[in-house]
Amino acid sequence: MDARTQCRNTIIGIAFVGLLGTTGLVGCEEKQPAMDAKKEVPAVSSQSEPVAGEANPAPAPAPAGTDTVLVAPVSSPGRVANDEGISHAQQDHWVVAEGHFRKAVEADPKLAEAQFNLGLTLDKLSKHDEAKIAFKKAAELAPGNPTITESPILKKHTST
Repeated sequence: MDARTQCRNTIIGIAFVGLLGTTGLVGCEEKQPAMDAKKEVPAVSSQSEPVAGEANPAPAPAPAGTDTVLVAPVSSPGRVANDEGISHAQQDHWVVAEGHFRKAVEADPKLAEAQFNLGLTLDKLSKHDEAKIAFKKAAELAPGNPTITESPILKKHTST
C-alpha cells in the first residue's frame, strides 16, 4: 500500500471513529423511560464552601418542602462522580444517576452527600430497602447536617 492510500485510510478511520463517538453521546441528551420512577426532579443544594478562583455557580434554591440532591465538597475525591449523578438526576436518568452516586461513594466512602443522593435516587427507582440503607449511612456520616438529618424523605425511610 502506498503512502497516499495509507493516509486516506487513516483519515477515513479517524472520521468514522469520531462519528461513532458522537452518535454514542446523542442518547445521553434524551430522556430515558421513567420505568415507574416518580417524575419530580430534585433541586440542587450546596453545602460546600466555594473555593477562591474556582467556578462554583450558585445552585437553584430548593422549593420549600422538597428534598434536594446535594453537591459534594470541592475537596472530595467523589465530587466529579457526584456532580455527574446530579446532572443525570435532573434529567430523570435515575438508573444512570444511581451508577454515578455509587461511584462517588466508592471514591469517598465518607461522602454523606453522595450517600444521601443515592438514597434519593433509589427512592425514585422504588428500591426502598436500599434507599433506607443509604439514608441511614448519610445520617451517620453527617449528624450535624440538618439538610440531611431533617429531610422528610430520610425520616420517612428511617422511621421504621
